[in-house]
Amino acid sequence: MDSNTAVNELLVGLFDDIIDLEERALIKGEFKDISKNDMHIIDAIGNSEIKNMSTLAKKLRVTVGTLTIAINNLVKKGYVERLRSKEDKRVVLVSLSEKGQRAFNSHSMFHLEMVKCITKGLNKGQVEDLIQMLKKIQFFIGAYNPDLNK
Repeated sequence: MDSNTAVNELLVGLFDDIIDLEERALIKGEFKDISKNDMHIIDAIGNSEIKNMSTLAKKLRVTVGTLTIAINNLVKKGYVERLRSKEDKRVVLVSLSEKGQRAFNSHSMFHLEMVKCITKGLNKGQVEDLIQMLKKIQFFIGAYNPDLNK
């Protein structure tokens, strides 16, 4: 097998495996009623500040209409709270509920453990090399699909 084929197979396999692992690790127990897409919305809302729907939709690269449907489901399930802006009643704001905060923390811990496992045993130079390789992948994806850079 040539190196191009090996790199391609590793990248495709890793992408699929990470998505599968994330789903199996996070969408269970208390959080079995949500999808990995729901978890990514919860992650995008974050734990610190209230976000407006337009900003959140842009961050997630979806339309406000698409996000509204997902947020409605997350509100019904108790993960997200919705409120109106005091300054402009037309603006809808969202934040995580207590349950949403627990899901966010679980998701954050999963990613922290993944990074710790991947970087364990690497020296500082190797970690920097890994970061540069990942940036190259990110650059390729952004160059191949300019809409991702918006």
